[in-house]
Amino acid sequence: MTARPEAPESPDKTYDFVGIGLGPFNLGLACLTEPIAELDGVFLDSKPDFEWHAGMFLDGAHLQTPFMSDLVTLADPTSPYSFLNYLKEKGRLYSFYIRENFYPLRVEYDDYCRWAAGKLTSLRFNTTVTEVRYEDDGYVVTTAAGGSYRARHLVLGTGTPPHIPEACRGLGGDLIHNSQYLRHKEALQSKESITLVGSGQSAAEIYYDLLSEIDVHGYRLNWVTRSPRFFPLEYTKLTLEMTSPEYIDYYHALPEATRYRLTDGQKGLFKGIDGDLINEIFDLLYQKSLGGPVPTRLLTNSLLEAASYDNGSYTLGLRQEEQEKDYELETQGLVLATGYKYTEPEFLSPVKDRLRYDSHGNFDVARNYAIDVTGRGVFLQNAGVHTHSITSPDLGMGPYRNAYIIRELLGTEYYPVEKTIAFQEFAV
Repeated sequence: MTARPEAPESPDKTYDFVGIGLGPFNLGLACLTEPIAELDGVFLDSKPDFEWHAGMFLDGAHLQTPFMSDLVTLADPTSPYSFLNYLKEKGRLYSFYIRENFYPLRVEYDDYCRWAAGKLTSLRFNTTVTEVRYEDDGYVVTTAAGGSYRARHLVLGTGTPPHIPEACRGLGGDLIHNSQYLRHKEALQSKESITLVGSGQSAAEIYYDLLSEIDVHGYRLNWVTRSPRFFPLEYTKLTLEMTSPEYIDYYHALPEATRYRLTDGQKGLFKGIDGDLINEIFDLLYQKSLGGPVPTRLLTNSLLEAASYDNGSYTLGLRQEEQEKDYELETQGLVLATGYKYTEPEFLSPVKDRLRYDSHGNFDVARNYAIDVTGRGVFLQNAGVHTHSITSPDLGMGPYRNAYIIRELLGTEYYPVEKTIAFQEFAV
């Protein structure tokens, strides 16, 4: 796909909306608004092209949601931007059918998104937003190249950047976040020891990958997690009903303190490990142990409290939380599979007085995904776990949220927005 750079804008042109950031959610919005003549929008992203977790394209790694959680299908099954239409155009539809596996490979999903992006006219890559102002009843979005875009609405889709634990910030050396894993895998495997911190799907995939080749390279491999065990992703069907309009209604109406308390307890519903992968890890450990002790340690209940770097080696200060004991771990290689955390973009500073915040300092996201004082001027993609629960990062709920946002932008329902789909009742 050829990146579409920023083009000069007419100073008199006012878009209906500007989307800032191009991950899967805003890309889905671009696909769903493309055929709507009544909506004129443009999407801006600083990257030269679409990219989705390229550092984690491990062999066989797949999505944890089925192919119907693509960019458009759950809002518009007839859309030409569906995953199935992508397969048809690529000549792989029958192969996917014979494969009998609903879960697309991660590298396949990225290629699908690139395919969809290449068909759209509203995307502007190589376009870094530096400032957003509000004037004359609209938003003015300024870019690093000096261009500007005027719009009546904004849709923020800047995503969640990699999270580095406080103990490791500014540490030095060549530690990496899991999002960079494949780019640095060869250098990692040249070290005498590697430690992986984290316990989600990405951590498990990396551990399995490194464990598979431990005999070839001869390193020692540690896997450290604060969790009391390696939790599987809860993926039962009644639990999946929590990704429903009814649960959003219920969760959003709860008191703020209750929502934050529930957020901590629901991480296993969207941050756990695929159960089959956990079993594959055990089987691989068992297989390798037939030849003698495997040079690997799996350390649970271990909180990373401190870290230092000296002469090519890291010293990790860990605390076994159940025993309340401190201990240290030496390692040459360090991989932080510590997730992603939303950071409010600096370019919003001039319009902070128009945005709503809760008592924790996070965006107060309305039920309709708006975060501004008017309740329908600025919309937020993702970053709303504290208001919309596990539906916020869920790929399958992206089309639902976009159909909702489109209804708000148009003032009328273009794509049907489901109101009830669950068998169970969440509220009294």
